[in-house]
Amino acid sequence: MVVDKLKRAWISPFWRQFKRNRLALLGGAIVILLFLAAALAPLLAPYDPAEFDVKKILEAPSPAHPLGTDQLGRDVLSRVLWGSRISLLVGFVAVGIATAIGVLLGSLAGYYGGWVDALIMRFVDVMLTFPRFFLLLAVIAFLKPSIFTIMGVIGVTGWMGVARLVRAEFFSLKEREFVQSARALGARDHRIIGRHVLPNALAPVLVSATFGVAGAILTESALSFLGLGVQPPTPSWGNILTDGKANIEIAWWLSLYPGLAILVTVLGYNLLGEGIRDALDPRLRQ
Repeated sequence: MVVDKLKRAWISPFWRQFKRNRLALLGGAIVILLFLAAALAPLLAPYDPAEFDVKKILEAPSPAHPLGTDQLGRDVLSRVLWGSRISLLVGFVAVGIATAIGVLLGSLAGYYGGWVDALIMRFVDVMLTFPRFFLLLAVIAFLKPSIFTIMGVIGVTGWMGVARLVRAEFFSLKEREFVQSARALGARDHRIIGRHVLPNALAPVLVSATFGVAGAILTESALSFLGLGVQPPTPSWGNILTDGKANIEIAWWLSLYPGLAILVTVLGYNLLGEGIRDALDPRLRQ
């Protein structure tokens, strides 16, 4: 019964609007293919990503190595496929951390208002005064670069936009009739927030999280490119690009293919995010 009501009220209208957007469907297809590539990397990768062969250093793309080899003779295709796991993992975990913090603080600020709202929003303003990338560099400089450090730091420095979105939604929802009815029935604040207000405020958060995954993947790639992200021999798209920088004049494939992987991934998530945003907008539903 509940599933049927949810399907009629939300899922069916959303899907009808979403499937009209061909670019959104393209973005969704790209994201699905990326998930499959990451999940099946052990099966799809023709070689061990850490296996090197000094006889095949900087070989151009060939049937044996479709994307060529790097300066240690490692297969670039295998490293790109395994690197997709790292990039997607960083993107989702970092966005999960940022979303959890943003939803918590935004809910408190929007529901209680007053001094709670003022305190949280001033903290948000302080965090926004720091350029995010330079803040990341400063924090990582004091910590040992690793995948866990990168996920945590990107998440902890990326929650401010989510907090603002949730706060705005709570301000518009907390005076609605269904919230007033819950208060009249004696429901406590945590129940009202968790059961009545928050589920109705999550649509923009979903859109923000979709865009956030693309941003987190870009950030991780940039940090790895600078040598402050995922450390070799673990492959990530950023540190593969770093290898390509040193050999760009003689091994163009080391920069081209991981760069294309980043481009296609970010494009896919952005197209998907825009499609979700449009499908959730009631003004565009027919």
